[in-house]
Amino acid sequence: MYAARTVQLGGFDGVKAMALGGDHPVVIQTMWKDRLFFKDLEGETGAALVRRVNALSGMGCGLLRFAVPSLEDAEILGELASMVSVPVCADIHFDYTIALRCLDFPVAKLRINPGNIGSRKRVEAVVSKAAGRGVPIRIGVNAGSLPGALRNHDRAEALVRAAMDELAVFDEMGFTAAVVSMKASGIADTIKANRLFARHNGAPLHIGVTEAGPLIPGTVRSTAALLPLLAEGIGDTIRISLSDTPENEVIAGREILNAVRDLPGAEKTTEAEERPGRKRTGRAGAVIVSCPRCGRNGFDTLDFTRRWKERLYALDKDVTIAVMGCAVNGPGEAKHADLGITGAGNSIMIFRRGRVTRTIGLDGKDAAAAADRAFEEELEKL
Repeated sequence: MYAARTVQLGGFDGVKAMALGGDHPVVIQTMWKDRLFFKDLEGETGAALVRRVNALSGMGCGLLRFAVPSLEDAEILGELASMVSVPVCADIHFDYTIALRCLDFPVAKLRINPGNIGSRKRVEAVVSKAAGRGVPIRIGVNAGSLPGALRNHDRAEALVRAAMDELAVFDEMGFTAAVVSMKASGIADTIKANRLFARHNGAPLHIGVTEAGPLIPGTVRSTAALLPLLAEGIGDTIRISLSDTPENEVIAGREILNAVRDLPGAEKTTEAEERPGRKRTGRAGAVIVSCPRCGRNGFDTLDFTRRWKERLYALDKDVTIAVMGCAVNGPGEAKHADLGITGAGNSIMIFRRGRVTRTIGLDGKDAAAAADRAFEEELEKL
């Protein structure tokens, strides 16, 4: 691969500093699903919004992107950017004045396509102001909007050619803080395009399958495309583009990075033999092991994981948590877990490393509340 380039973002106006590329950990990002209005930033609604955004950061989201279709949206994003801890990225098409306005606020990154932002003079205006503010720009190339001259070419090769052409515009202007993405909905095109680009250019890569689909199909498709790339050390920031919540996009991204650690041959023997992508996956955080539930279940694993998954993924420690449905799958099959919970009959059992440490009889009490109280007490001891 070509020598990797590192891009810095943030580190100003209270925005968290972060590096993309090189040997730095892969950054997970997601995109806000709804358009925001000024009223959404006010009072308790605004406080709830800030809590949710900051919770995304706690779960592992390193960058949060917002669509900015108008100057008013730029003002709204600018106000929000000063209220939250996670760096935000402004996603802009067509109107360069929106990009210029976003740069007046603590926005950490821009996403534009030089091909649709207007004349070279307009691109130069955006690039010049971004350079002055220390804000990187992501060049986004999509399979569905390739230049006419490239539409009859091999799709992956056309994506690379379009990205290189766009990047050349920035290079001519002396702007090196560029991140590149080549998005396609096909798995093979995504893998091929990013491999080809990485052989010829060291700009940081944002990788993902665009319009991947609903939660399950989208996660499967994204995993199939991203796992081989990340294992090869290709990809500096990822987004799992799901028709689902930002929280589930972040969780899916974390699990894909965790899977890179578990690939055959990923075990570190010597520095030279270590799989290239493994050392860039960052912290593991909480790994949740949960049985699917069956007719033997004495504990509702589905409901428990639904209640606890966001808090568990926010844990700032590398631990394995097991949520098991019965004594068969409980401490035995999950004996590697740092903390686990299961149920049998009218009892809830807490276990650590395969040893039951606490048994609570329900005695007619609400099972969910009893499980939550006992689990929280044990979780705080980790």
